[in-house]
Amino acid sequence: MRALIVYAHPRGGSFNEAIRDIILHRLQGYGVETRLRDLYAEAFNPVMDKFQLENYDDHSQNKAGLEEYVEDLVWCDMLIFVYPTWWYGLPAILKGWIDRVFLPGIAFHMPSGKEKNISPGLKHITRLAIFTTCGASWWLTQFVGSPGKRTILRGVGLLCARHCKTVYLAHYLMDSSTEESRSAHLKKVARKLDSLVKRWS
Repeated sequence: MRALIVYAHPRGGSFNEAIRDIILHRLQGYGVETRLRDLYAEAFNPVMDKFQLENYDDHSQNKAGLEEYVEDLVWCDMLIFVYPTWWYGLPAILKGWIDRVFLPGIAFHMPSGKEKNISPGLKHITRLAIFTTCGASWWLTQFVGSPGKRTILRGVGLLCARHCKTVYLAHYLMDSSTEESRSAHLKKVARKLDSLVKRWS
């Protein structure tokens, strides 16, 4: 197995960092090959500029400047996102990574012939996971619609293998969390990782 962990948090020492480290440690313990993309540390530019937009459908041009990120996506069969949920959705840097890296000819194929919709290009990805933190409660997040979760598990999920296995785990009410709640959550992260690797291997 080959796991790509996409991490998006700007502050060192955050709880998201602790989640990320548990994931890396657990996966490596199982002998899973891992790659980490720390978007803030790498100063990833989330803005799709005029050149990329104009060449979006040109498979010979649209990967310019993004080759390493695209290669990561092609390489992995497990894709894991670790990020804080802000305004019920993805941090801008992570949304921009998806906008720019999930390209036609790589993540999906544009409509052609009688096919009027896009078709998946990431059928090699069989496991998709989100580990996030939310300031809001579970109830309020559900009321708003959890757009970040839907973007990844539904939107990205449709591009992956037909029977791609998914995991979603959030620590809600993060702003009023306690040492006990955070410790219990990290144990849940470990258990979810175990199930992701073992149950569906």
